[in-house]
Amino acid sequence: MLAPFLIMLREGIEAALIVGIIAGYLRQTGRGGWLTAVWAGVFLAIAASLFAGAGLELLSAGFPQKLQEGFEAAVGTVAVAMLLFMVLWMKRAARSLKGAMHDGIDDAFSSAGGATWALVGMAFFAVAREGLESVFFLLAIFQQSPGIEGPAGALAGIAVAAVLGAGLYLGGLRMDLRRFFRWTGAFIILVAAGLSATVLGNLHEAGIWNHLQTPLWDLSRALPDASALGTVLGGVLGYDEALTRGQALVWVLVCGLGLWAFLRPAGAPRRAVAVP
Repeated sequence: MLAPFLIMLREGIEAALIVGIIAGYLRQTGRGGWLTAVWAGVFLAIAASLFAGAGLELLSAGFPQKLQEGFEAAVGTVAVAMLLFMVLWMKRAARSLKGAMHDGIDDAFSSAGGATWALVGMAFFAVAREGLESVFFLLAIFQQSPGIEGPAGALAGIAVAAVLGAGLYLGGLRMDLRRFFRWTGAFIILVAAGLSATVLGNLHEAGIWNHLQTPLWDLSRALPDASALGTVLGGVLGYDEALTRGQALVWVLVCGLGLWAFLRPAGAPRRAVAVP
C-alpha cells in the first residue's frame, strides 16, 4: 500500500503543479475565462488514462499462463522505464518548468484562434503523461500483489495529492517541494529496482530468461513472502524469500545507476561567450 500511495501522491502533485502554473498565469494575466479549456484538457487526459488502463487489463485477461507472464514482464519494463524517466526529467526540468509554461501560454495567445486548442493540449499532455505513467506502474504492482491494499493506497495518494494541489494553487499551503521531490524520487528509484527484479522473475516464468537462477538466499522460514513484513518489502522493494542471483544483480544495477544519476549534482551551466 505504501508504494502506490507515495507514487500516486507524487504523480498527482506533479500534475497539479503544472495545471496550477497554467491556471495561475491565466488568472494573473486577466485570462481567467480560458480556464474552461484547461479543465477540458484535464478531464480528457483522465479519461484517456482510464481507458488505456482498462484496455490493457482486458487485453491480458484471456492470455495463457506463459503469455500472461510475458505480458506482465512487458508492463513491468515499461513501468520501470517510466518511473526512472519521471524522476530524472523532473530533476532536470524543475528550474525552467514555470518559465517554459508561461512562454507557451503567451505563444498560444499570440496566434489567432489557436489559444483554446493550445491550452487544452498543454493541460492534456501534462496530465496524460502522469496518468499513463501511473497506469503502467499500477498494473505492474496489482499484477504482482493482488488485493485491496494496492488500489486503496493509490486512491488515498490521489486524494491527498488533490487536496495538496488545491492548497498550493489557492496559496494557503506552503511546501518544500524541492525536498519533497528529492525524497520521493529516491524512494521511486528503489521501487523501480524492485519492479525490475520482478520483471526478471516474470521472464523466467515465461521461459524467456533461464540464467542466474541460483537462489541468493532462502529466507522462507525467517522472513516468508506471506508474512506482513515480507508483503510490505515485496511491494516496495521487490523482496523475495528466495531471490535469485539474476534478480539481485538487476536490482543492484537499476538501484545503483538510478540513484547515481538522480543524486549527482547538476553540472554548472555553461557561460555564454560574447562574439564581436
